[in-house]
Amino acid sequence: MMKWERLNDNGFTTANKIVNMKISEQFQDNKLEIACDNSGTESEKPAPKYNEELDKCCAELLETLKHMTKIQLKMEKLSSTTKGICDLETFHHRAGNCPAPLFHTWPTPYFYEVSLKLSEMYKKELQLKKTIVEEIAHSADQDLMMVYLSSWLYQPYIDNSSKLLLEAMLLETGHRQC
Repeated sequence: MMKWERLNDNGFTTANKIVNMKISEQFQDNKLEIACDNSGTESEKPAPKYNEELDKCCAELLETLKHMTKIQLKMEKLSSTTKGICDLETFHHRAGNCPAPLFHTWPTPYFYEVSLKLSEMYKKELQLKKTIVEEIAHSADQDLMMVYLSSWLYQPYIDNSSKLLLEAMLLETGHRQC
Protein backbone atom coordinates (compact mmCIF):
# COMPACT_ATOMS: atom_id res chain seq x y z
CA MET A 1 0.00 0.00 0.00
CA MET A 2 2.88 2.35 0.70
CA LYS A 3 4.24 1.75 -2.81
CA TRP A 4 0.75 2.32 -4.24
CA GLU A 5 0.40 5.61 -2.34
CA ARG A 6 3.82 6.78 -3.52
CA LEU A 7 2.95 5.89 -7.10
CA ASN A 8 -0.44 7.58 -6.72
CA ASP A 9 1.27 10.79 -5.54
CA ASN A 10 3.76 10.66 -8.41
CA GLY A 11 0.98 9.96 -10.89
CA PHE A 12 -1.05 12.89 -9.59
CA THR A 13 1.94 15.21 -9.97
CA THR A 14 2.43 14.04 -13.56
CA ALA A 15 -1.28 14.27 -14.38
CA ASN A 16 -1.33 17.77 -12.90
CA LYS A 17 1.53 18.77 -15.22
CA ILE A 18 -0.40 17.38 -18.20
CA VAL A 19 -3.55 19.30 -17.28
CA ASN A 20 -1.58 22.51 -16.76
CA MET A 21 0.07 22.11 -20.15
CA LYS A 22 -3.28 21.46 -21.82
CA ILE A 23 -4.88 24.50 -20.18
CA SER A 24 -1.91 26.68 -21.09
CA GLU A 25 -2.07 25.39 -24.67
CA GLN A 26 -5.79 26.18 -24.87
CA PHE A 27 -5.15 29.67 -23.54
CA GLN A 28 -2.49 30.25 -26.23
CA ASP A 29 -4.84 28.88 -28.92
CA ASN A 30 -7.62 31.23 -27.77
CA LYS A 31 -5.21 34.17 -27.86
CA LEU A 32 -4.14 33.19 -31.37
CA GLU A 33 -7.77 32.89 -32.51
CA ILE A 34 -8.55 36.37 -31.21
CA ALA A 35 -5.47 37.76 -32.94
CA CYS A 36 -6.47 36.06 -36.23
CA ASP A 37 -10.04 37.38 -35.94
CA ASN A 38 -8.78 40.91 -35.30
CA SER A 39 -6.38 40.87 -38.24
CA GLY A 40 -9.27 40.22 -40.62
CA THR A 41 -7.40 37.66 -42.75
CA GLU A 42 -8.96 34.36 -43.63
CA SER A 43 -5.67 32.49 -43.26
CA GLU A 44 -5.79 28.92 -42.07
CA LYS A 45 -5.25 28.23 -38.43
CA PRO A 46 -1.80 26.72 -37.85
CA ALA A 47 -1.74 23.00 -37.18
CA PRO A 48 -1.20 22.05 -33.54
CA LYS A 49 2.48 21.53 -32.88
CA TYR A 50 4.00 18.47 -31.26
CA ASN A 51 4.58 19.01 -27.56
CA GLU A 52 7.56 16.94 -26.47
CA GLU A 53 7.10 17.74 -22.79
CA LEU A 54 3.45 16.62 -22.92
CA ASP A 55 4.51 13.39 -24.62
CA LYS A 56 7.16 12.81 -21.93
CA CYS A 57 4.60 13.36 -19.15
CA CYS A 58 2.15 10.97 -20.82
CA ALA A 59 4.86 8.31 -21.02
CA GLU A 60 5.71 8.90 -17.36
CA LEU A 61 2.04 8.54 -16.35
CA LEU A 62 1.79 5.34 -18.37
CA GLU A 63 4.88 3.99 -16.60
CA THR A 64 3.31 4.81 -13.23
CA LEU A 65 0.19 2.93 -14.28
CA LYS A 66 2.32 -0.11 -15.22
CA HIS A 67 3.88 -0.14 -11.73
CA MET A 68 0.44 0.16 -10.13
CA THR A 69 -0.75 -2.74 -12.28
CA LYS A 70 2.09 -4.91 -10.94
CA ILE A 71 1.07 -4.11 -7.37
CA GLN A 72 -2.57 -4.95 -8.06
CA LEU A 73 -1.59 -8.23 -9.73
CA LYS A 74 0.41 -9.18 -6.63
CA MET A 75 -2.70 -8.53 -4.56
CA GLU A 76 -4.70 -10.84 -6.83
CA LYS A 77 -2.06 -13.55 -6.46
CA LEU A 78 -2.19 -13.20 -2.67
CA SER A 79 -5.96 -13.63 -2.75
CA SER A 80 -5.68 -16.63 -5.05
CA THR A 81 -3.08 -18.24 -2.80
CA THR A 82 -5.21 -17.63 0.27
CA LYS A 83 -8.20 -19.19 -1.52
CA GLY A 84 -6.05 -22.25 -2.19
CA ILE A 85 -5.13 -22.44 1.50
CA CYS A 86 -8.84 -22.23 2.42
CA ASP A 87 -9.61 -25.10 0.07
CA LEU A 88 -6.74 -27.14 1.51
CA GLU A 89 -7.93 -26.53 5.07
CA THR A 90 -11.46 -27.55 4.11
CA PHE A 91 -10.10 -30.76 2.56
CA HIS A 92 -8.01 -31.59 5.65
CA HIS A 93 -10.90 -30.76 7.99
CA ARG A 94 -13.17 -33.23 6.15
CA ALA A 95 -10.45 -35.87 6.50
CA GLY A 96 -10.55 -35.41 10.28
CA ASN A 97 -7.34 -33.41 10.56
CA CYS A 98 -7.63 -30.12 12.41
CA PRO A 99 -5.19 -27.72 10.77
CA ALA A 100 -3.01 -25.47 12.83
CA PRO A 101 -4.30 -21.92 12.60
CA LEU A 102 -2.33 -19.66 10.27
CA PHE A 103 -3.48 -16.45 11.92
CA HIS A 104 -3.82 -15.27 15.50
CA THR A 105 -7.62 -14.94 15.65
CA TRP A 106 -9.02 -14.91 12.11
CA PRO A 107 -10.12 -18.06 10.33
CA THR A 108 -8.46 -18.49 6.94
CA PRO A 109 -11.70 -17.90 4.96
CA TYR A 110 -12.09 -14.48 6.60
CA PHE A 111 -8.49 -13.59 5.71
CA TYR A 112 -9.31 -14.61 2.13
CA GLU A 113 -12.47 -12.44 2.12
CA VAL A 114 -10.53 -9.41 3.32
CA SER A 115 -7.69 -9.92 0.83
CA LEU A 116 -10.23 -10.35 -1.98
CA LYS A 117 -12.08 -7.20 -0.91
CA LEU A 118 -8.83 -5.21 -0.95
CA SER A 119 -7.84 -6.68 -4.30
CA GLU A 120 -11.21 -5.78 -5.83
CA MET A 121 -10.96 -2.20 -4.54
CA TYR A 122 -7.58 -1.74 -6.12
CA LYS A 123 -8.65 -3.48 -9.32
CA LYS A 124 -11.53 -1.01 -9.79
CA GLU A 125 -9.25 1.90 -8.96
CA LEU A 126 -6.70 0.65 -11.47
CA GLN A 127 -9.38 0.52 -14.18
CA LEU A 128 -10.29 4.13 -13.40
CA LYS A 129 -6.64 5.19 -13.57
CA LYS A 130 -6.26 3.39 -16.90
CA THR A 131 -9.17 5.40 -18.29
CA ILE A 132 -7.66 8.61 -16.94
CA VAL A 133 -4.28 7.84 -18.51
CA GLU A 134 -5.96 7.15 -21.86
CA GLU A 135 -8.10 10.30 -21.84
CA ILE A 136 -6.41 13.07 -19.87
CA ALA A 137 -4.08 14.35 -22.61
CA HIS A 138 -6.83 14.21 -25.24
CA SER A 139 -9.50 16.13 -23.38
CA ALA A 140 -10.24 19.72 -24.36
CA ASP A 141 -12.77 20.29 -21.56
CA GLN A 142 -11.14 21.90 -18.52
CA ASP A 143 -13.88 20.69 -16.17
CA LEU A 144 -13.39 17.11 -17.31
CA MET A 145 -9.63 17.40 -16.84
CA MET A 146 -10.23 18.60 -13.28
CA VAL A 147 -12.51 15.61 -12.65
CA TYR A 148 -9.74 13.34 -13.91
CA LEU A 149 -7.25 14.98 -11.57
CA SER A 150 -9.48 14.80 -8.51
CA SER A 151 -10.41 11.19 -9.32
CA TRP A 152 -6.74 10.26 -9.50
CA LEU A 153 -5.95 11.99 -6.23
CA TYR A 154 -8.94 10.88 -4.14
CA GLN A 155 -9.17 7.28 -5.40
CA PRO A 156 -12.95 6.84 -5.13
CA TYR A 157 -12.91 3.04 -5.34
CA ILE A 158 -10.59 2.56 -2.38
CA ASP A 159 -12.61 2.61 0.83
CA ASN A 160 -11.38 4.39 3.92
CA SER A 161 -11.45 1.00 5.63
CA SER A 162 -8.64 -0.35 3.41
CA LYS A 163 -5.83 0.85 5.69
CA LEU A 164 -7.55 -0.56 8.75
CA LEU A 165 -8.09 -3.89 6.98
CA LEU A 166 -4.45 -4.06 5.95
CA GLU A 167 -3.27 -3.26 9.48
CA ALA A 168 -5.55 -5.99 10.83
CA MET A 169 -4.10 -8.44 8.30
CA LEU A 170 -0.57 -7.52 9.36
CA LEU A 171 -1.49 -8.07 13.02
CA GLU A 172 -3.08 -11.43 12.22
CA THR A 173 0.00 -12.68 10.37
CA GLY A 174 2.42 -11.43 13.00
CA HIS A 175 4.05 -8.92 10.66
CA ARG A 176 2.98 -6.06 12.91
CA GLN A 177 3.19 -6.10 16.70
CA CYS A 178 0.41 -4.69 18.89
